[in-house]
Amino acid sequence: MTHPSLLAPWGVNDINELLRPEPLRLEMGLSRSADGLLTVAVRTDLHGCKGRMLDWWFTFFETTQHINWWHPHDHVEHRGWDRHWKKGESYVGASIEAVEWLAELPPVAARLKFHAAEDFFSPQPLRQARDAQALSAAVCARIGFGDQVALDDNGNPCDGEMLHLVRDTPYGCVLRSRFLLGKACANAHDELSDDIGFNLMRHCYNEFSYLAQFLPSLYYAENGREPAPLLW
Repeated sequence: MTHPSLLAPWGVNDINELLRPEPLRLEMGLSRSADGLLTVAVRTDLHGCKGRMLDWWFTFFETTQHINWWHPHDHVEHRGWDRHWKKGESYVGASIEAVEWLAELPPVAARLKFHAAEDFFSPQPLRQARDAQALSAAVCARIGFGDQVALDDNGNPCDGEMLHLVRDTPYGCVLRSRFLLGKACANAHDELSDDIGFNLMRHCYNEFSYLAQFLPSLYYAENGREPAPLLW
């Protein structure tokens, strides 16, 4: 009998389960697969925000000041997007480098290459989630930490993966974030401590909670395609 903590990668038996709006066994916490891969799960309620705003944010931010707005404690330096990033248009296919604290862990360099949701999920469950309005945005990436991030032949960091899945609600939206770490470790059980996971959880929850405080106003002011609702 498999121990309940030794789940498949992502903390679910099938990654497509993450597209379901119903509560999952793991919404906030850590789990390990049998081979030691560490899953970090975070749920954040973003009042006043919508998935389209979060999707737009990744086409907007491009300076250290911008990422300081996003997390005034943990975000240290924005080292830049590569040439595949198109301001105001698209971040899929682009790579980014930054330096950040992970809560109490000292600053570390991070590299991410963003992908379409279709690179992670099966076509039919993805289409069904979108049609049912259970998915309003999906920010997906391959990730790695450190000054020498191992890359595959396509420029993807080899160590981990990241998903930010957004579902719009009457009050705003709910963000289901997942990180899968340790893919490049020889022995993830020994090389990747739970402390890293817990600090990443705190970092993620805090950065998106900060973002929700200013993103709606910024979105309406900057993108020009949608009038802001009057509050009185």
